Amino acid sequence: MFARTSALVFSPQCGQVRNMATLKDITIRLKSIKNIQKITKSMKMVAAAKYARAERQLKPARVYGAGALALYEKADIQAPEDKTAKHLIVGVSSDRGLCGAIHSNVAKAIKAEVAVLTGAGKEVMVINVGDKLRGILQRTHKQHVIMNCKEIGRKPPSFGDASIVASELLDCGYEFDQGTIIFNRFKSVISYKTEKKPVFSTETIANAESMGIYDDIDADVLRNYQEFSLVNILYMAMKESTTAEQSARMTAMDNASKNASEMIDKLTLTFNRTRQAVITKELIEIISGAAAL
Repeated sequence: MFARTSALVFSPQCGQVRNMATLKDITIRLKSIKNIQKITKSMKMVAAAKYARAERQLKPARVYGAGALALYEKADIQAPEDKTAKHLIVGVSSDRGLCGAIHSNVAKAIKAEVAVLTGAGKEVMVINVGDKLRGILQRTHKQHVIMNCKEIGRKPPSFGDASIVASELLDCGYEFDQGTIIFNRFKSVISYKTEKKPVFSTETIANAESMGIYDDIDADVLRNYQEFSLVNILYMAMKESTTAEQSARMTAMDNASKNASEMIDKLTLTFNRTRQAVITKELIEIISGAAAL
């Protein structure tokens, strides 16, 4: 009789402790997800403000890039096939994450371009503008990377930043014949597209057949124009990439906040069901103990 009574007394307590631990775990997880949701909502608001500013600054930046590319298109400048042994790829990204597939799309385009060019027997080197891009390519294409540019994306890119990148590019010691700038082009709040823009060395531009229709151009003037065109294209690419990044981050944080809301609803329902089960079990045990007595 004593043993039976002891079982009746201690069994409910063990079950209650187990269930209470489960309720405590759910409560801790609910609190954690709610805190994360507050962070994602705040990040969405910050990204929305930065996106509005970046979109306003993008329109004049596109004028710079279009003007620089006009010479290549109208003069039909193309590097001779027998003299394009050295190719330079510039990938434009940033140092910050939590923005969807912004960085991985540029990395995929760079990897595909490297595979095509190396398959054709050309020497390819890569310059990364953004630490996230460096982290992706460092594992698989370390031998192709010659320079990494950091501190990109923390502040809105300026023409001075593009000038610094272009200066380091020209002074890196790699004499390329033709190059490609790969970046994300902003289309709308929910879409962007990875694009490529060509760049040429001063020698390639000077030796182009179509340049003969112009008057004699001094070498210094042509070199200065080539450097200015490179800065303009880089400036446009950095502005396009920044706007696409902020829009993607805004969308990603919005989706994260919605997912957190769904998880909170499910955990709240689980918490209520578990608590109700604990209460019901305790009532059954009390009634059973009273009946046994």
